[in-house]
Amino acid sequence: MIPIRNKKKSLKVTVDEMRSFAFAYVEKYAPSKQQLKTYLLKKYLKTSISKVKKNDVSDLIDIVLSDLEKNKFINDKFYSESKAKSLIQNGSSINKIRNYLIGKGIQNEFIKDTINKINDENSDQDFFSALKICKKKRIGPARTEDNRSLFYKKDISLLARNGFDFETSKKIMDLKKDEYLKMINLL
Repeated sequence: MIPIRNKKKSLKVTVDEMRSFAFAYVEKYAPSKQQLKTYLLKKYLKTSISKVKKNDVSDLIDIVLSDLEKNKFINDKFYSESKAKSLIQNGSSINKIRNYLIGKGIQNEFIKDTINKINDENSDQDFFSALKICKKKRIGPARTEDNRSLFYKKDISLLARNGFDFETSKKIMDLKKDEYLKMINLL
């Protein structure tokens, strides 16, 4: 039987190991800076020796993240814009996009820039996103006329859970079927 030796890893080996974990994760998922930091912290604390302090690991992770940011492997501004674009295509409201980006650890300045860019491109983005939700979920004006009044409260609450304000939801719910079909054909 070969005895197991407890070797202490040098700082360079630890940083190189973290960098390889980070490259593998970035290649697979394209995360935000905060997501990558959380992943590396969990990964390293799970695999490392128990004597290592969490602050030391956090400092090493910050070094790796700054290196990745400098080499443009991670970019929170690009991340926020691309995620917002994909969420808009799925019919998400601006409130839902903002909360999603906050949850991913994006800085407030990038979130504000992204939201302002969305509003500059289309001043009534929430209205068109709500139309997409209605089409996808078959609610509101997408329902048959005889069922619309029965499901009015349910449809309004579904739109509210998706982050749309009451005025936008009411405007969508008051659309006539033929107006809705014309707007959907334009999307």
